[in-house]
Amino acid sequence: MAPFRRWADLPPDLLCRIGDRLDLKCYASARGACTAWRSALAPPSPALLVLSDTRLCPSAASLPTRRSFDLAAILTGGRCVGSSNGWLVLSIALYGGQSVFVLFNPITTTEIVLPPLIYESRWVTKVVFAPNPAKDDFAAAAICDIDRIAYVTAGARRWAVLDPVRLVTGDQLADVVYHDKGKVYCLTRCGDVHLLRLPERRRRKPADEPGPSSEPPEAPVPLPDCALSLRARRSQLHQRNLRMICYEHLRPPMMPMKLTVCSETLIPYRRLSIGPLEPDLNAPATVEPLLPEGNLPFDPATSFAPPYNTVSAFTNAKNIVLCEGNLYQVWRNASCTVTLQLPGGGHRRVSENEILVLRYYPRRQPCWDAVTDIGGYSVFVGRNNAVSMYAEGVPGLKGNCVYWIGGRGRDQGMVFDMETGRSTPCLPSVGGIPGPLQSTICWFFMSDIVSSSSNSGGRRVYQTRSRSRAERAQDMEE
Repeated sequence: MAPFRRWADLPPDLLCRIGDRLDLKCYASARGACTAWRSALAPPSPALLVLSDTRLCPSAASLPTRRSFDLAAILTGGRCVGSSNGWLVLSIALYGGQSVFVLFNPITTTEIVLPPLIYESRWVTKVVFAPNPAKDDFAAAAICDIDRIAYVTAGARRWAVLDPVRLVTGDQLADVVYHDKGKVYCLTRCGDVHLLRLPERRRRKPADEPGPSSEPPEAPVPLPDCALSLRARRSQLHQRNLRMICYEHLRPPMMPMKLTVCSETLIPYRRLSIGPLEPDLNAPATVEPLLPEGNLPFDPATSFAPPYNTVSAFTNAKNIVLCEGNLYQVWRNASCTVTLQLPGGGHRRVSENEILVLRYYPRRQPCWDAVTDIGGYSVFVGRNNAVSMYAEGVPGLKGNCVYWIGGRGRDQGMVFDMETGRSTPCLPSVGGIPGPLQSTICWFFMSDIVSSSSNSGGRRVYQTRSRSRAERAQDMEE
């Protein structure tokens, strides 16, 4: 009798046919079975979280596999304000004009309802959080106003809203990125950077575990009344049109309003009047400027090398990302082509959707300067916690590129090549891939490919040259 063949000896073409019929969870599990399977099956990340006009559930359109994976339905009225490691942050509009923030895993359908934020929720533009959240162990931070940051940790009664960040006149917070050990880098429209240090995450010891406890037991924190209807609404999801939409509160009559510029649009908002409240039970957090200039205000002229000290005012879409331990700003001219008169003479033309990448040099003055490559890495910016990923060995990915979401009309996934200086759609308009009848929400990454922004060394799968070479050598040995 012929001996049984190993699973690793399954022909790659047959394995790929099997993989085409698997959902995202099973596909990722199959890639983890052995080295041979991991080599034969392309990684599912990076992917675009897209929503079709004709389908009820969102899907993850994978760049390497060139296929879409269906995901679990998202609550009607959910607005995506963050994404990281396979999780989404949803602002769920509930009945009565209230809302609640939920960490949602569309692969496992796990939900973590966060404590209430006593602030106008539609003014929250982005939320980042620590990897591997659990109901008893999470930490998150959010931009909740033009100059305010809020944060929350497990065991707290509600979010803590920090004092206004000191910004120059006309500036406002634009992006945040979660880094290792509770560090959150906050970027403004003018290019100023502040560092938020969250309190240390401490998972509570189970009550039945022997030994002394480092913390006294606390009474469970009750969920807000508006969050209790989440489970009931979940049972109704498949009977309704499950589109992810940006929910806007209906303005009650005679409510005082004011207009504030936000992301190139005028958004009416109001601040909730906050009276005396009980302690929020969050451990203290601190915010400090990245550049220790004493009490001097931020000055682009001394922070950015020419001509970028002038260009910074005309690149109104800014993101921040860490790559191999280095801090970068990604600037994009999201309005129209302009020609700038430089202070020292000459002109600088900034095309529509032109992207500039600036690296932070802490020992230089000015400390931010443009670069023409990022060492073969690609960066992914948007509503997601910014991701940097080494492109070699990843199908469908090109190094020294910025992957962003935008364009005219409906947002779509775009890739900016730093070598050519051009942006093109990163996926063609074919079946199952973002096209005219689909809306792109954010970049979606699974936990096996995480950004170097959210770990200390960035040493994860497809993150470094050494890892890529080692995997190829191992495949050849087998």
